[in-house]
Amino acid sequence: MSIHDKKLARVRRHERIRRNVSGTAVVPRMCVCCTTKHIYVQLVDDTQGKTLVAASSLDKEFRQGKHKANLAGATLLGKTAAERAVAQQIGQVVFDRGGFRYHGRVKAIAEAARLVGLKF
Repeated sequence: MSIHDKKLARVRRHERIRRNVSGTAVVPRMCVCCTTKHIYVQLVDDTQGKTLVAASSLDKEFRQGKHKANLAGATLLGKTAAERAVAQQIGQVVFDRGGFRYHGRVKAIAEAARLVGLKF
């Protein structure tokens, strides 16, 4: 299986997930994207098409701590995104894993967000 086939399969899985998962202003969609170099987490209101909260491995705070886009970095990003969400009075989200398997970094983000207080 080539890289192109793997990416196409992930995109198809994501499209299948997105048919059922949608976010609102009250319960936004927490979408996760993991590349080989970076991790991105966003809380999105799909009704207005706006990003309410974002955190990524490109943030200044993340880079100043010399963190990497590994399991420990994913845990930190999950906590950061959840803390920013709680600061904006967001307590519940729907989780969109973006077609990625729910293990490793994706799972670490979700578990860290749950520890801070977000409900899925």
